[in-house]
Amino acid sequence: MHMSSKDYFEKVANKWDEMRQGFFPESVRDAAYETANIKPGQTAADIGAGTGFLSEGLVGRGANVIAIDQSPAMLDRMREKFGDDGNITYLTGNSSNLPVADASVDAVLANMYLHHVESPTDAIKEMTRILKPGGVLVITDLDTHNHEFLVTEQHDRWMGFERADVKRWFEDAGLHSITVDCVGDNCCAASETAEDEAKVSIFIAAGRRS
Repeated sequence: MHMSSKDYFEKVANKWDEMRQGFFPESVRDAAYETANIKPGQTAADIGAGTGFLSEGLVGRGANVIAIDQSPAMLDRMREKFGDDGNITYLTGNSSNLPVADASVDAVLANMYLHHVESPTDAIKEMTRILKPGGVLVITDLDTHNHEFLVTEQHDRWMGFERADVKRWFEDAGLHSITVDCVGDNCCAASETAEDEAKVSIFIAAGRRS
């Protein structure tokens, strides 16, 4: 039976920080922060927050963070790390229905999230919905690749994305000033069978809400 990405992340939540370090480097996060350009006191939503890879630096920059994930186990692990008394609100939600009001956040960031969702176009529209006018959406994810094991072992739904598609989806969501560039670092994942090692390039996409 095919395991859903939610079940997969529930299962690996306690090991995720360690696993993640092998998959994608800190520079991905730094590129996202730089592009989002969050100011102290602003509100940022971290979608598919996991155990807080992005949220950590957002809090460090003085942002109020709304961390959303479909996996309660991931959010529990994140709460253990960052506590409940800080600038992070932990919410369970899915890609088609984020538990956040319209036009209420200054920035939405999503790292390695899009390739797990059912409909990337709907997910991007839903992330755009919660942005304030002038707010920025920043997505870091995988370029298109042919590594089947990421689908079978890590329960990815999509084998990366064509940058032209991502740009079009941003346009369809009503975003402007859109850029889709290479982060400059590859996402590396060795298969459990070690026969196939993926070195997949990572893109960073950004756009603003009118």
